[in-house]
Amino acid sequence: MASIPTVDLRTWRTDGSPAAVDRALRTAGFLLVTGHGIAPDLRAAVRAQARVFFGLPEEAKRRYAVEVGERGWLGPGAEANGYAEGTETPPDLKESLSFAAEEPSGDPAVDAEWFLPNTWPAEAPLLRPLVADYLARMRRLSDDILGLLGAALGEGEDFFTRHTTHPTWGFNINWYPGAGTTGSPQPGQFRIGPHTDFGTVTVLDRQRGRGGLQVFTDEDGWQDAAYDPDALTVNIGDLMSFWTEGRWCSGRHRVLPPPVDEPAEELMSLVYFYECDPGTDVRGVDSHRYLREKLDAIKVG
Repeated sequence: MASIPTVDLRTWRTDGSPAAVDRALRTAGFLLVTGHGIAPDLRAAVRAQARVFFGLPEEAKRRYAVEVGERGWLGPGAEANGYAEGTETPPDLKESLSFAAEEPSGDPAVDAEWFLPNTWPAEAPLLRPLVADYLARMRRLSDDILGLLGAALGEGEDFFTRHTTHPTWGFNINWYPGAGTTGSPQPGQFRIGPHTDFGTVTVLDRQRGRGGLQVFTDEDGWQDAAYDPDALTVNIGDLMSFWTEGRWCSGRHRVLPPPVDEPAEELMSLVYFYECDPGTDVRGVDSHRYLREKLDAIKVG
Protein backbone atom coordinates (compact mmCIF):
# COMPACT_ATOMS: atom_id res chain seq x y z
CA MET A 1 0.00 0.00 0.00
CA ALA A 2 1.47 3.32 -1.10
CA SER A 3 -0.16 5.03 1.90
CA ILE A 4 2.12 3.16 4.33
CA PRO A 5 5.58 4.79 4.31
CA THR A 6 8.85 3.27 5.49
CA VAL A 7 10.67 5.31 8.14
CA ASP A 8 14.33 4.80 9.00
CA LEU A 9 14.57 5.45 12.74
CA ARG A 10 18.27 6.29 12.39
CA THR A 11 17.60 9.32 10.19
CA TRP A 12 14.01 10.46 10.77
CA ARG A 13 15.00 13.73 12.45
CA THR A 14 16.68 14.93 9.25
CA ASP A 15 14.91 13.22 6.36
CA GLY A 16 11.41 14.67 6.56
CA SER A 17 9.84 11.58 8.07
CA PRO A 18 7.65 13.40 10.62
CA ALA A 19 5.61 14.96 7.80
CA ALA A 20 5.25 11.58 6.05
CA VAL A 21 4.24 9.97 9.34
CA ASP A 22 1.54 12.57 9.91
CA ARG A 23 0.11 11.97 6.44
CA ALA A 24 0.10 8.19 6.86
CA LEU A 25 -1.52 8.23 10.27
CA ARG A 26 -4.34 10.36 8.96
CA THR A 27 -5.31 7.59 6.53
CA ALA A 28 -4.17 4.03 7.28
CA GLY A 29 -2.73 4.38 10.78
CA PHE A 30 0.24 2.20 9.78
CA LEU A 31 4.00 2.62 9.24
CA LEU A 32 6.95 0.40 8.41
CA VAL A 33 10.08 1.15 10.42
CA THR A 34 13.67 0.19 9.65
CA GLY A 35 16.79 1.00 11.66
CA HIS A 36 15.03 -0.50 14.68
CA GLY A 37 17.99 -2.52 15.96
CA ILE A 38 16.05 -5.77 16.56
CA ALA A 39 18.25 -8.50 15.10
CA PRO A 40 16.64 -11.09 12.80
CA ASP A 41 18.38 -13.86 14.75
CA LEU A 42 16.60 -12.86 17.97
CA ARG A 43 13.21 -12.77 16.28
CA ALA A 44 13.85 -16.17 14.71
CA ALA A 45 14.97 -17.65 18.03
CA VAL A 46 11.80 -16.47 19.79
CA ARG A 47 9.72 -18.07 17.06
CA ALA A 48 11.66 -21.32 17.23
CA GLN A 49 11.11 -21.68 20.96
CA ALA A 50 7.45 -20.70 20.67
CA ARG A 51 7.01 -23.47 18.10
CA VAL A 52 8.26 -25.92 20.71
CA PHE A 53 5.31 -24.90 22.87
CA PHE A 54 2.68 -24.68 20.14
CA GLY A 55 3.72 -28.14 18.93
CA LEU A 56 2.83 -29.75 22.26
CA PRO A 57 -0.28 -31.91 22.64
CA GLU A 58 -3.32 -29.86 23.60
CA GLU A 59 -3.50 -31.44 27.06
CA ALA A 60 0.00 -30.13 27.82
CA LYS A 61 -0.84 -26.63 26.59
CA ARG A 62 -4.09 -26.63 28.50
CA ARG A 63 -2.16 -26.44 31.78
CA TYR A 64 -1.32 -22.85 30.80
CA ALA A 65 -4.79 -21.89 29.54
CA VAL A 66 -6.04 -18.42 30.49
CA GLU A 67 -8.64 -15.90 29.37
CA VAL A 68 -8.02 -12.85 27.24
CA GLY A 69 -6.07 -10.22 29.17
CA GLU A 70 -4.29 -12.79 31.34
CA ARG A 71 -0.80 -14.30 31.05
CA GLY A 72 -0.54 -17.73 29.46
CA TRP A 73 -2.00 -19.73 26.57
CA LEU A 74 -5.02 -18.56 24.62
CA GLY A 75 -6.19 -21.66 22.86
CA PRO A 76 -8.42 -22.08 19.80
CA GLY A 77 -11.76 -20.34 20.19
CA ALA A 78 -10.70 -18.08 23.07
CA GLU A 79 -10.84 -14.77 21.27
CA ALA A 80 -12.81 -12.94 18.57
CA ASN A 81 -11.32 -9.54 17.81
CA GLY A 82 -14.27 -8.57 15.64
CA TYR A 83 -16.32 -8.30 18.85
CA ALA A 84 -14.36 -5.11 19.66
CA GLU A 85 -16.17 -3.30 16.85
CA GLY A 86 -19.51 -4.89 17.61
CA THR A 87 -19.34 -7.57 14.88
CA GLU A 88 -20.49 -11.07 15.80
CA THR A 89 -17.76 -13.05 14.04
CA PRO A 90 -16.75 -16.67 14.67
CA PRO A 91 -13.70 -17.08 16.95
CA ASP A 92 -10.30 -16.19 15.57
CA LEU A 93 -8.26 -19.01 13.99
CA LYS A 94 -5.15 -18.71 16.12
CA GLU A 95 -3.41 -19.64 19.33
CA SER A 96 -1.42 -17.19 21.43
CA LEU A 97 1.15 -17.13 24.17
CA SER A 98 0.44 -13.92 26.08
CA PHE A 99 2.74 -11.97 28.36
CA ALA A 100 2.42 -8.55 29.98
CA ALA A 101 4.15 -6.02 32.22
CA GLU A 102 5.07 -7.51 35.59
CA GLU A 103 7.40 -5.09 37.41
CA PRO A 104 5.33 -3.76 40.36
CA SER A 105 4.45 -0.09 40.45
CA GLY A 106 4.07 0.06 44.23
CA ASP A 107 0.31 0.64 44.10
CA PRO A 108 -1.25 -2.63 45.34
CA ALA A 109 -4.56 -2.15 43.53
CA VAL A 110 -2.88 -1.29 40.24
CA ASP A 111 -0.35 -4.10 40.58
CA ALA A 112 -3.08 -6.67 41.27
CA GLU A 113 -4.69 -5.88 37.93
CA TRP A 114 -1.86 -4.83 35.61
CA PHE A 115 1.53 -5.96 36.98
CA LEU A 116 1.28 -9.66 37.79
CA PRO A 117 3.97 -12.32 37.19
CA ASN A 118 4.10 -13.93 33.79
CA THR A 119 3.67 -17.65 33.21
CA TRP A 120 6.51 -19.45 31.41
CA PRO A 121 5.97 -22.92 29.92
CA ALA A 122 8.39 -25.41 31.41
CA GLU A 123 8.40 -27.38 28.14
CA ALA A 124 10.17 -24.50 26.35
CA PRO A 125 12.81 -23.41 28.90
CA LEU A 126 14.80 -21.29 26.45
CA LEU A 127 11.79 -19.11 25.67
CA ARG A 128 11.98 -16.98 28.83
CA PRO A 129 15.44 -15.42 28.36
CA LEU A 130 14.81 -14.85 24.67
CA VAL A 131 11.48 -13.13 25.30
CA ALA A 132 12.96 -11.06 28.14
CA ASP A 133 15.66 -9.79 25.77
CA TYR A 134 13.11 -9.09 23.04
CA LEU A 135 10.76 -7.24 25.40
CA ALA A 136 13.50 -5.00 26.78
CA ARG A 137 14.35 -3.98 23.23
CA MET A 138 10.69 -3.47 22.37
CA ARG A 139 10.19 -1.15 25.32
CA ARG A 140 13.08 1.08 24.22
CA LEU A 141 11.99 0.94 20.60
CA SER A 142 8.42 1.87 21.45
CA ASP A 143 9.56 4.97 23.30
CA ASP A 144 11.69 5.90 20.28
CA ILE A 145 8.63 5.53 18.08
CA LEU A 146 6.57 7.67 20.47
CA GLY A 147 9.28 10.32 20.19
CA LEU A 148 8.85 10.29 16.42
CA LEU A 149 5.08 10.52 16.80
CA GLY A 150 5.35 13.45 19.19
CA ALA A 151 7.51 15.26 16.64
CA ALA A 152 5.11 14.38 13.81
CA LEU A 153 2.25 15.84 15.83
CA GLY A 154 4.26 19.03 16.39
CA GLU A 155 4.19 18.63 20.17
CA GLY A 156 7.79 17.62 20.92
CA GLU A 157 9.45 14.25 21.34
CA ASP A 158 8.42 13.86 25.00
CA PHE A 159 4.72 14.57 24.43
CA PHE A 160 3.78 10.89 24.77
CA THR A 161 6.79 9.47 26.62
CA ARG A 162 6.13 11.64 29.65
CA HIS A 163 3.23 9.19 30.18
CA THR A 164 5.34 6.02 29.86
CA THR A 165 7.44 6.13 33.03
CA HIS A 166 5.85 2.88 34.28
CA PRO A 167 3.56 1.77 31.46
CA THR A 168 1.60 -1.36 30.86
CA TRP A 169 2.26 -3.41 27.77
CA GLY A 170 1.19 -6.72 26.33
CA PHE A 171 3.05 -9.19 24.16
CA ASN A 172 1.39 -11.93 22.12
CA ILE A 173 3.15 -14.62 20.16
CA ASN A 174 0.39 -15.45 17.71
CA TRP A 175 0.47 -18.80 15.93
CA TYR A 176 -1.70 -19.07 12.83
CA PRO A 177 -1.80 -22.78 11.96
CA GLY A 178 -2.83 -24.22 8.63
CA ALA A 179 -6.27 -25.53 7.76
CA GLY A 180 -5.20 -29.05 8.70
CA THR A 181 -5.21 -27.85 12.31
CA THR A 182 -8.00 -25.28 12.26
CA GLY A 183 -10.40 -26.95 9.85
CA SER A 184 -12.14 -25.02 7.09
CA PRO A 185 -12.99 -21.43 8.06
CA GLN A 186 -16.60 -20.63 8.80
CA PRO A 187 -18.20 -17.77 6.86
CA GLY A 188 -16.75 -14.51 8.17
CA GLN A 189 -13.98 -16.28 10.11
CA PHE A 190 -10.41 -14.96 10.09
CA ARG A 191 -7.11 -15.69 11.74
CA ILE A 192 -7.84 -12.36 13.43
CA GLY A 193 -11.13 -10.61 12.75
CA PRO A 194 -11.39 -6.94 11.71
CA HIS A 195 -10.58 -4.55 14.54
CA THR A 196 -8.47 -1.66 15.72
CA ASP A 197 -5.92 -2.06 18.50
CA PHE A 198 -6.69 -0.49 21.84
CA GLY A 199 -3.52 1.20 23.13
CA THR A 200 -1.01 3.76 21.88
CA VAL A 201 1.25 1.87 19.44
CA THR A 202 1.62 -1.74 18.35
CA VAL A 203 4.98 -2.99 17.07
CA LEU A 204 4.61 -6.10 14.94
CA ASP A 205 7.18 -8.53 13.57
CA ARG A 206 5.28 -10.58 11.01
CA GLN A 207 5.86 -13.05 8.22
CA ARG A 208 4.74 -12.72 4.63
CA GLY A 209 1.87 -15.01 3.78
CA ARG A 210 -1.16 -15.43 1.56
CA GLY A 211 -3.29 -15.56 4.68
CA GLY A 212 -1.60 -12.52 6.19
CA LEU A 213 -2.24 -8.97 7.35
CA GLN A 214 -4.65 -6.66 5.58
CA VAL A 215 -5.22 -2.97 6.29
CA PHE A 216 -8.39 -0.95 5.70
CA THR A 217 -8.62 2.61 4.41
CA ASP A 218 -11.69 4.56 3.35
CA GLU A 219 -10.09 5.18 -0.04
CA ASP A 220 -8.97 1.64 -0.93
CA GLY A 221 -10.96 -0.68 1.34
CA TRP A 222 -9.11 -3.86 2.37
CA GLN A 223 -5.63 -4.25 0.91
CA ASP A 224 -2.67 -6.51 1.70
CA ALA A 225 -0.35 -4.64 4.06
CA ALA A 226 2.98 -3.48 2.69
CA TYR A 227 5.79 -5.85 3.66
CA ASP A 228 9.55 -5.50 4.03
CA PRO A 229 11.49 -8.35 5.70
CA ASP A 230 13.89 -5.83 7.24
CA ALA A 231 11.13 -3.64 8.67
CA LEU A 232 8.78 -3.86 11.61
CA THR A 233 5.15 -2.92 11.16
CA VAL A 234 3.82 -0.19 13.45
CA ASN A 235 0.20 0.82 13.87
CA ILE A 236 -1.48 3.20 16.24
CA GLY A 237 -4.37 2.22 18.47
CA ASP A 238 -7.47 3.83 19.88
CA LEU A 239 -5.75 5.67 22.73
CA MET A 240 -3.42 7.37 20.26
CA SER A 241 -6.38 8.38 18.12
CA PHE A 242 -8.09 9.84 21.20
CA TRP A 243 -4.87 11.64 22.15
CA THR A 244 -4.76 13.38 18.78
CA GLU A 245 -8.49 14.16 18.93
CA GLY A 246 -9.08 12.07 15.83
CA ARG A 247 -6.36 13.66 13.70
CA TRP A 248 -4.78 10.20 13.40
CA CYS A 249 -6.89 7.12 12.81
CA SER A 250 -6.54 3.91 14.74
CA GLY A 251 -5.35 1.41 12.12
CA ARG A 252 -8.13 -1.02 11.22
CA HIS A 253 -6.81 -4.41 10.19
CA ARG A 254 -7.43 -8.15 10.00
CA VAL A 255 -5.48 -11.35 9.32
CA LEU A 256 -6.87 -13.56 6.56
CA PRO A 257 -7.73 -17.24 7.13
CA PRO A 258 -5.56 -20.02 5.71
CA PRO A 259 -5.70 -19.61 1.92
CA VAL A 260 -7.76 -22.14 0.00
CA ASP A 261 -4.95 -22.73 -2.51
CA GLU A 262 -2.28 -23.02 0.20
CA PRO A 263 -4.14 -24.56 3.15
CA ALA A 264 -1.00 -25.79 4.94
CA GLU A 265 0.39 -22.25 5.31
CA GLU A 266 1.22 -21.38 8.90
CA LEU A 267 2.54 -18.06 10.17
CA MET A 268 3.75 -16.67 13.47
CA SER A 269 3.65 -13.03 14.55
CA LEU A 270 5.34 -11.29 17.47
CA VAL A 271 2.95 -8.54 18.59
CA TYR A 272 3.95 -5.92 21.16
CA PHE A 273 1.16 -3.67 22.43
CA TYR A 274 2.51 -0.54 24.11
CA GLU A 275 0.21 1.49 26.29
CA CYS A 276 0.87 4.16 28.93
CA ASP A 277 0.99 4.60 32.69
CA PRO A 278 -2.13 3.37 34.52
CA GLY A 279 -4.40 6.25 35.42
CA THR A 280 -3.38 8.36 32.42
CA ASP A 281 -6.21 10.63 31.29
CA VAL A 282 -6.31 10.63 27.50
CA ARG A 283 -8.52 13.56 26.46
CA GLY A 284 -11.09 12.64 29.08
CA VAL A 285 -10.76 8.86 28.65
CA ASP A 286 -9.43 6.78 31.53
CA SER A 287 -6.79 4.83 29.59
CA HIS A 288 -6.85 1.60 31.53
CA ARG A 289 -10.56 1.43 32.15
CA TYR A 290 -10.88 1.66 28.37
CA LEU A 291 -8.25 -1.05 27.83
CA ARG A 292 -9.95 -3.40 30.27
CA GLU A 293 -13.36 -2.88 28.63
CA LYS A 294 -11.90 -3.71 25.21
CA LEU A 295 -10.05 -6.79 26.43
CA ASP A 296 -13.24 -8.04 28.07
CA ALA A 297 -15.17 -7.38 24.87
CA ILE A 298 -13.15 -9.82 22.72
CA LYS A 299 -13.50 -12.81 25.04
CA VAL A 300 -15.47 -15.67 23.57
CA GLY A 301 -18.03 -17.13 25.93
